[in-house]
Amino acid sequence: MVSKAFHSLLFASLTFTPAFAQDAAPVPGDAQPEVDPMAQFNWETSGRGEISNHATIAIPEGFRFLNGQETAKIMQMFGNLPEDYDGMIGPDELDWFVVFQFEDSGYVKDDEKDDLDADELLESLQEQDKAQNEARRQEGLGTLDTVGWAVKPNYNESTHNLEWGVILESSSGNRNVNFLTKVLGRHGIMHTTLLCDTEDLQNILPAYQNVLTGLEYNSGNTYAEYEEGDKVAEYGLKALVAGGAIFAAAKLGLFGTIALWFKKAIKLIVVAAAAIGLWIKRLVTGKKSDA
Repeated sequence: MVSKAFHSLLFASLTFTPAFAQDAAPVPGDAQPEVDPMAQFNWETSGRGEISNHATIAIPEGFRFLNGQETAKIMQMFGNLPEDYDGMIGPDELDWFVVFQFEDSGYVKDDEKDDLDADELLESLQEQDKAQNEARRQEGLGTLDTVGWAVKPNYNESTHNLEWGVILESSSGNRNVNFLTKVLGRHGIMHTTLLCDTEDLQNILPAYQNVLTGLEYNSGNTYAEYEEGDKVAEYGLKALVAGGAIFAAAKLGLFGTIALWFKKAIKLIVVAAAAIGLWIKRLVTGKKSDA
């Protein structure tokens, strides 16, 4: 999966017209109504959203949740590779949202929680960049380099959340942030990816982290319910950070910079790059993002 993601990077320019909007041909000169592409999905706006059969999340007022199957449809609509998802949540405006994917890796021991050396981990990520960039050059693609931390790796011992954000720079000089949170459970990891404009990250983080407090593993699946004999992951916290880019490439498909706006249909430009994340500015309001 990793190699497929790395070697499938491409620049795609797509035009999407929702199938449900096939009305009679308009009279010439008539204004065309804007179509909300999100209206075709079965959003939940209250209660708890089921994240596959692993966990649930509280849906705050003013937010909407979508199950995994429909999340996969949205991701493909945005130009990403077909992939399995376990759900997504975001504010009603969808100017940012969170994608969930569960990895059945087994119990990840947190005995490295006091040894998350940011400088050492950054050096490891930058070393990985060399091989990944060589693969991009062979495909005729621009390079992507990890230039520093937006948020240094940190582990919350009470919630068992591991999170960090890296600043990535493309060969064209554009910089973006890839922000990830790993919610550890008894049988694996809930990978959560925040998708937003880089410039809005610091303002969004408090709301994002507040939403994550509503995520709960189902009974029997919490980190605290680990029992001797359960499957244990072959890696620890440091490997989760150092391998974060690889996981994002393998599991989140071609997440890249997306400029999205409305004009009779949705036009989106995807600059695909492994683990760069997805930046969206106003999916519904039509405010253009800086690609």
